[in-house]
Amino acid sequence: MSVRRVRGSFRGSLRRYGSVEANKKPHKHFQWIFRNGEWRIGYEDGDEVTLMYAKYERLPMKDFGAEVRASMDVDQFLNQAVLLLDVQETSLEGVVDRMLQKVLDTKEPTLCMSEAKAGLFTHDSMHMLTRTIQGTYISEGGGFDYDQSWICAMCSLPSLQRRHVAIARLKTPANMGRTSHEVRFFILVLTPSKEKGTKNALETGRTFSTIFADMDFRQRLLEVNNEADFNSILLKHAQDLATEQSSPNKRLGNNENEVNFESSRKCWFAKGLWDDIRRRASHYLSDFTDGVKGHKTIHKTVSTTFFLYFACILPTIAFGALNDNNTNGKIDVRKSIIGQTIGGLLFALLGGQPLVIIMTTAPLALYIKVIYSICEDFNLNFYAMYACVGLWNTFFLVIYALCDASRLMRFSTRSTEEIFSLFISIAFCVDAGRDAHKNFQKYYYASECTEQQVSLSQLSDWLSNSTNNRSQSQIGIPDCKRENSLLFLLLMFGTVWLAVSLYNFNKTPYLQASKREMLADYALPVAVITLSFIGSFVFQDIRTEHFHYNTGISFSRGRVEDLPWTAAIAAMGLGFALSLLFFMDQNISAAMVNNPCNKLKKGPGYHLDLFVVGILNGFLSLFGLPWMHGVLPHSPLHVRSLADVEERVEQGHIYEIIVKVRETRLTGIVSHILIGLSILLLPYPLGYIPIAVLNGLFLYMAVTSLNGNQMFERITLLFMEQTAYPPNHYIRRCPQRKIHVFTLCQVIQLAAMCFFGFSPWSYVKMVFPVIIFLLLPIRHVVIPYLIQEKFLEALDGEHQ
Repeated sequence: MSVRRVRGSFRGSLRRYGSVEANKKPHKHFQWIFRNGEWRIGYEDGDEVTLMYAKYERLPMKDFGAEVRASMDVDQFLNQAVLLLDVQETSLEGVVDRMLQKVLDTKEPTLCMSEAKAGLFTHDSMHMLTRTIQGTYISEGGGFDYDQSWICAMCSLPSLQRRHVAIARLKTPANMGRTSHEVRFFILVLTPSKEKGTKNALETGRTFSTIFADMDFRQRLLEVNNEADFNSILLKHAQDLATEQSSPNKRLGNNENEVNFESSRKCWFAKGLWDDIRRRASHYLSDFTDGVKGHKTIHKTVSTTFFLYFACILPTIAFGALNDNNTNGKIDVRKSIIGQTIGGLLFALLGGQPLVIIMTTAPLALYIKVIYSICEDFNLNFYAMYACVGLWNTFFLVIYALCDASRLMRFSTRSTEEIFSLFISIAFCVDAGRDAHKNFQKYYYASECTEQQVSLSQLSDWLSNSTNNRSQSQIGIPDCKRENSLLFLLLMFGTVWLAVSLYNFNKTPYLQASKREMLADYALPVAVITLSFIGSFVFQDIRTEHFHYNTGISFSRGRVEDLPWTAAIAAMGLGFALSLLFFMDQNISAAMVNNPCNKLKKGPGYHLDLFVVGILNGFLSLFGLPWMHGVLPHSPLHVRSLADVEERVEQGHIYEIIVKVRETRLTGIVSHILIGLSILLLPYPLGYIPIAVLNGLFLYMAVTSLNGNQMFERITLLFMEQTAYPPNHYIRRCPQRKIHVFTLCQVIQLAAMCFFGFSPWSYVKMVFPVIIFLLLPIRHVVIPYLIQEKFLEALDGEHQ
């Protein structure tokens, strides 16, 4: 079996406990105590003292292809069928008693319960298992930890007639000791004391431990409802193991990301693109069927479709409103929705990696603003210039795809992804802050509000005429509306608070697990709808700003041929810089989707994705629709929504491991069809969403994208005492000074990106894509001079 199935090497831990360790106060004196018919050592007050002996050994996995006994053990278990599903007991003693009762009453009527428990446990009053096997895996911060979702207990009994294996699937995870906090499967092996070596308790336990070490197999066992299905899955997995171990070159579950496909083309030109097409074409039909086949697959597909719809339509409206403000209505909300529908739908149909989501982003909005500023300065037609820049961008992206330029992304490390992700978070905050500043300048600090107070005569005149319903304009009261700005803050921060609270609701003990997960999945739409209702109806007397949209739309082609040749040359430079931005953003998003931790099996499509994105954006450019490429954090969240996960406990901290992902195109296709239909919802009800709520959406995306960002975590360590550092942290593998030096280098790079990305000078912003590309040589040329490679491996290694 592949070692990567358990995130590290599989070890068996055999424990032989003589008794319990002494942990009493040292000042007490020992004495002999007669208890339970025997003399024992104890303290003066009668407390017993015993000793414990433990031994840990590494066990190799069972080779089902070479050892016949492994398959025979499985066949014997299937014939006996000692299986308990959805056991209600949660204590170790309760589970063992339930399993022993079923085994002994039907198979071994002459063996008593007390004798069996004496062989399984260390002591009558201390129920700790004597001999166990567990899997181990490499933890994120170094070292190893136990796979605590299953445990195999063994014992040999002299009065036993033959071997017995019992398996229990617990209804809820149970805490069975220090290394078994979340047990869902309990395997019990009982063998006669004089059994031969190939059939003893250790070898039999090793057989079933090898089977249960596979996460995907355990996940399938959790989904079955009867013993027949359980046994069939067990038998099928044992047969697959035999096939897999007999053919080392055809390991089951291998990630095709690591496969080197030999192209039939002799020329290197477009070799990567050709390989991507061949690889993904063989899975194209399954990309649709995998969205409907399997346990809970339809439910996952439907929930992910609605998640994608809300996660895409709301940022599309937000960026559409931003582009509308930056381009004076040239690219508005309606065009953004149409462009998102066309681009997202075609990419979901034709892209190499359909789990990548493409959208317009904050850096693209900044770049569009740069082009509009240049057109205003030189009196150029915006649509023509926009189309020309977009076509040059398409030209360079196609060249990158044909020349296999995406292979350069092997130099992109976690550091580059973290810096770019943190920049996106800052960009969201900057956009929200700018709108809040404009609102305060318009209302809270308006000239009407800074004028001196009205005179007492004016005030008395207003009071005397209030019964006649005279308006403020009639008596000259300044039109001060500071409540508008206060409501703006209420809606913006209220959206962030409600969305983040619901997003983290699955970490609370309230309601049931399924309801908590549902609230977390729909945190964003619930927050937007709730705060939009509050802003548009509860406070309807206070004027709130809503996004602007055009009632009509025209799809006239940008007249590129009308541009002067000097503008076309300038557009080429802008297009080249834009292509670097597309190249980095698209490939970083795809790399995070194809991360080995996600356990995707159909392989990547970096070159094909880049080619499709280039062609799509050329079409969008011609008709004045916003550009789009692979986006964060939507793409990794799309993968997470389609995944089955397994919880693990590490030193009291619970985290989730992805078991498998449903790689389908259906979610992207259906969600973008719904986005296209949303054009019918303008002006109502989408028109009721205030600008403040959309800015709250920006802040929510900034906050949630910080999850798992180690650069942000290392920045927070600067303000945290060392005793509060997370467990198993990379701090154990690197000197603290080196960690801070590496973080400082990242902060400097991030500051440079912010300077060029948010510069008030439009022409400085043009250099921003080049700065992103320079992150690669800085990481591999400059940083190694400051930090040794062994420390960089810990700080900037692969995702765990």
